[in-house]
Amino acid sequence: MNEHAPPAHDDDAALLHAWARGDRDAGSRIVERHYDAIVRFFRNKAGEEADDLVQRTFIATAEGAGRFQGRSSVRAWIFGIARNVLYEHLRRRVKDGRSEPEFRESALVDLAPGVSTVAARRADQRVLLHALQRIPIELQVLLELYYWENLGVEELAQALEVPAGTIKSRLHRARALLREATAKVPATPQETQSARILLDEWAQRVGAHAAEGMD
Repeated sequence: MNEHAPPAHDDDAALLHAWARGDRDAGSRIVERHYDAIVRFFRNKAGEEADDLVQRTFIATAEGAGRFQGRSSVRAWIFGIARNVLYEHLRRRVKDGRSEPEFRESALVDLAPGVSTVAARRADQRVLLHALQRIPIELQVLLELYYWENLGVEELAQALEVPAGTIKSRLHRARALLREATAKVPATPQETQSARILLDEWAQRVGAHAAEGMD
């Protein structure tokens, strides 16, 4: 997968606080900076409803701008809002009387069957996109934010509302489940092998960060 994360913006917090005070230009700059990343976040999870969820995310960002406390990056904070918007969307889709969805256990294919996977340029990417929809949604979000958006441990902790010390173990569990799911995605042997190679590259990134206080 390509790494899409843009350079960090040191003045994001200043822009966000200005937005909270009614500065629409500051708000437009925040949206412009983070729009593509939020679109990526939803496009493999909400299908045709992705655009609506992107809009809801930035509405919630505007409404909550004054509550940003600077504990991590604005980018991570907006991803946290996007995660909550996604979860609320999935809750609304569960209409058969079941109890509250358990996002740590239920996969997207269970909560939102029929959501299409966006087209991938490479076969290994297509296999992994389908496999991601087969692991618990919380772990899918974790992997995507870590590998695609390059969020660090503290940023992930803020976005996912978990202690930083749990991130490494969850990454290893998520990657193991993704490997299992990859083997079940209909694909040619060559496509599956290419996806496994990409997973191995992901594993090396986890190992490279082992000394960063993730234990």
